[in-house]
Amino acid sequence: MMDIPTDWTFSDASVAGGFDSHVREQLPWYDLATGAVAHVVRHYLPENGLIYDIGASTGNLGRTIGDVLESRGAELIAIEASADMAALYRGPGRLVCQDAIGYPFDSFDVAVCFLTMMFMPPAERITWLKDLATRIRPGGCIIVVDKFMRYRSPYIETVMRRLTLAGKVATGTDAGEIVAKELSLQGIQRPMLAQSFERAISPQPQPIFQFGEFTGYIIEQPE
Repeated sequence: MMDIPTDWTFSDASVAGGFDSHVREQLPWYDLATGAVAHVVRHYLPENGLIYDIGASTGNLGRTIGDVLESRGAELIAIEASADMAALYRGPGRLVCQDAIGYPFDSFDVAVCFLTMMFMPPAERITWLKDLATRIRPGGCIIVVDKFMRYRSPYIETVMRRLTLAGKVATGTDAGEIVAKELSLQGIQRPMLAQSFERAISPQPQPIFQFGEFTGYIIEQPE
């Protein structure tokens, strides 16, 4: 079992070692969302294209799209800030161990931010994403899957929050572990306000799926 730190961090050998099983316990839709992202990637990644996996963890997305990378001769650059996570990377392409904020991105066809932006500094992440969007090649996209506050009704937000918790309980995850993880995320995981996110980014993000508090978006650059 993973030892959940008091203050959540990916720069921890125990967290990195237990991440793949932990994320599926905490987010039972994780593999379904990964499949959805891979489906979108297939629609936007051209022959000899370039894709960035931003916040690559152990290479889950890269492994899922390995066949399309090979068949299309596409290049994957995986970016992971945690050296502990990067040490366990088992995916295709080239791995860069660096914080995505400050990384010199080239123009690209697809970039994926899968459960990444909620861990970025709130004062920097939207500016960073705006700059990233200027590097999308015509016909390309950014795919964002993240935690968002969406509803004007506090009660609906409560319902969605409980849906996330119910999903964790349904996997058999110990209630004490669920609470410990939630408390460890204080000040570390900061969800975004969906309406502000959608207004701030150009081209405008288009929602494509949702489960509880988590939404997937495409930011598409027209041809």
